[in-house]
Amino acid sequence: MPELTTIILAAGDGKRMHSKIPKLLHRVAGLPIVGHVARAALDAGASTIAAVVAPGQDAVKSAISAIAPEARFFEQGERLGTAHAAKMARPAWEKAGGYLALVYGDHPLLHGDIFRLVTRRLDEGWDAAILGFEPEDPTGYGRFLTDGDRLLDIREHKDANVAERQVGLCNACILAFRTEVFRKTIDKVKNDNVQSEYYLGDLVALANEAGYKVGFAVAPADDVVGVNSRFQLAQAEHMYQQRMRHNFMNSGVTLQDPSSTYFSYDTVLGKDVSIEPNVIFGPGVTVAEGVHIKAFSHIEGASIGEGAIVGPFARLRPGTNLAAKAKVGNFVELKNAKIGEGAKVNHLSYMGDAVLGPAVNIGAGAITCNYDGVNKHVTTIGEGAFVGSNSALVAPVSIGEGAVIGAGSTISSDVEADALALTRASVVDKPGGATRLRNKALEFKEKSRKDQN
Repeated sequence: MPELTTIILAAGDGKRMHSKIPKLLHRVAGLPIVGHVARAALDAGASTIAAVVAPGQDAVKSAISAIAPEARFFEQGERLGTAHAAKMARPAWEKAGGYLALVYGDHPLLHGDIFRLVTRRLDEGWDAAILGFEPEDPTGYGRFLTDGDRLLDIREHKDANVAERQVGLCNACILAFRTEVFRKTIDKVKNDNVQSEYYLGDLVALANEAGYKVGFAVAPADDVVGVNSRFQLAQAEHMYQQRMRHNFMNSGVTLQDPSSTYFSYDTVLGKDVSIEPNVIFGPGVTVAEGVHIKAFSHIEGASIGEGAIVGPFARLRPGTNLAAKAKVGNFVELKNAKIGEGAKVNHLSYMGDAVLGPAVNIGAGAITCNYDGVNKHVTTIGEGAFVGSNSALVAPVSIGEGAVIGAGSTISSDVEADALALTRASVVDKPGGATRLRNKALEFKEKSRKDQN
């Protein structure tokens, strides 16, 4: 396979987002928009990724580097058009071989197969191949002017005449070239247009004039959706989620109410996972086979073992790891917690920075007190231990295997294996005390009434 250099054009302002956050950092399925583009390029086999960004956009660089750590970056100080941006990345392509793909950074639904639509045309012998699509409304898009399989020119909407604006095949988001063809044409692009900008699309006519063969490929419109507004961001999120839901159900996952289940871009689900309505997966979640996730649960940065049960109304925060057949019930929050095989944390509990051995049982309302105001500390609970309801385990503390913590206890020192630990106060029973207490309250109420009158 020829070397593939990919340049991500990521210097746009995104003014229509009306946001202090750069447009390409807004998220779709938990990943910045530009991160999706970088993933697609890598999936297509890009050997080199470079990005052209605006000055001072270190956060955009970081978002790309998180996906493509070897990416190179170049700045476009003046916004003089897409071809001008491509020139800023000259060190990335001036000595490169093989193919060069230029892609706009605001298309979160891109994937590797879409890149391959145009690189495959280069494999077939074309010197350049531009990705097109057929939108329902072509207004604002550059139009493809074709002759059979050949692409003769791309006419920007503002420069197009009435007849050209009737063309339905439009410029999408990827332009691919044999790298030597790009090198021979890029510096010939001029800015004699309504916007006085240097357009990448002008490379098509220049390549044709130089005797090169320029082809095109057509992508499904849903795969090349761009984001320029909050409304388009919401549309992209919906479409991405629909894609993931279909993929999961086709691979053996049951979604009781697909439209209310939301996934992250990197969610991994095994076969025969069953998910009830209103479940949200944040980034970094892996779920093994046969897991049942009940309604209204929120899971992020967690690993769930085979046959485990989660929820309803459970929250699993980053660092949580459930072993096989573990049970986490309603209104339970786990954070950086390792829950052993068959262990149960069934009701109204918080286990943070905790290690629970196999078959541990945590009673309702039990918590780990893991934060001292400065540092986090670990609670370790041995295999088969039983922690009674409404207990507080003050970390750092260790509960031995088979130990029992009496309900209502506050444990601030280690408990030996098989020991019974109790810290609750003794019961004081005063006969008739309840009657006397009520009578006193009634007397006070009557006196208050008389004083008000």
